Amino acid sequence: MPQPFVYNALPSRVIFGTGTIVQVTREVLNLQCSRALVLTTPQQVEQGQAVKDILGNLCVGLYTNATMHTPTDVTEDAMHTTEELRADCVIAVGGGSTIGLGKAIALRTDLPQIVIPTTYAGSEATPIIGQTENGTKTTQKTLKVLPEVIIYDVNLTLSLPLKMSVTSGVNAIAHAVEALYSKEANPITDLLAQEGIKSIASALPTIMHAKDSESLLQARNTALYGAWACGTCLGSVGMSLHHKLCHTLGGTFNLPHAETHTVILPHAIAYNAPFAMGGIAKVASSLGVMNAAQGVFDLAKGLGAPYSLKELGMREEDLERAAEIAIKSPYPNPAPLEKSKLLKLLRDAWAGNRPE
Repeated sequence: MPQPFVYNALPSRVIFGTGTIVQVTREVLNLQCSRALVLTTPQQVEQGQAVKDILGNLCVGLYTNATMHTPTDVTEDAMHTTEELRADCVIAVGGGSTIGLGKAIALRTDLPQIVIPTTYAGSEATPIIGQTENGTKTTQKTLKVLPEVIIYDVNLTLSLPLKMSVTSGVNAIAHAVEALYSKEANPITDLLAQEGIKSIASALPTIMHAKDSESLLQARNTALYGAWACGTCLGSVGMSLHHKLCHTLGGTFNLPHAETHTVILPHAIAYNAPFAMGGIAKVASSLGVMNAAQGVFDLAKGLGAPYSLKELGMREEDLERAAEIAIKSPYPNPAPLEKSKLLKLLRDAWAGNRPE
């Protein structure tokens, strides 16, 4: 018999498919907008320009300086552009960095957002924003930053570099893992989480080793679908230790976002496993393994992803400070938060040890 639960559905319009980018014009008009500002990182100007070309007179400009961890000084610069061009909506084309900038603008202006994701990060499906100021990354949850429209176009992920595909995919899996042991877990997000983990974990090996374009397209389709499912979990229920550690390591020590998620996730699972046996069992089942922590570690490492904080440039002498920051403000987590155990987790992650 189903147990009592609470589920909050989020009011986003989701368009999924192949070649769906051409629908962006209709979506701008549906929002009753006519002065769209397209956002990208410096590395994705070409994709942003393609969206600008599709929009024609409905686009007033292209801002190309979106930056990892959403630093507030970049947001202020983008705000000047938004105001100068009198933009009435923003269109983020890219991954978490660009989506974060679009959210930061929406937070300050309440402008509607359209997001066209090119990675598996999942931020597009959430009312959560993380911003970095003076070396500290803080997050908040508000419907003001939830994008009105998400356009998933599988074609836009075909050029995602293979190594980034793996780390971005594991980043997405992290959302589903923590949803399964969230204090707000419910049957709907449980189903989405398991579907998301299974989809991404099955797709990544094919993406890395596909021998023909048809099998690659199918795998990219499955991975992007999984990313939507995992992102929806992230937007629906609260996250725990894993996400807190990754925000600390990214915001304070400027470690790369998806790679940090990839390194930390197996160790966060191992830390919480004795206190979240039901949720962790669902992770293992979705991966088709006996041990969830080892399964995630082996999947990522086997596909060539980084598996130690040392590889990412983290200094061993900074681990204690990271543990102190992570434990400073209390947050829900299945296992009790103890500094000595967090430090062991971080040391194992720094060295790249396979979870026990």
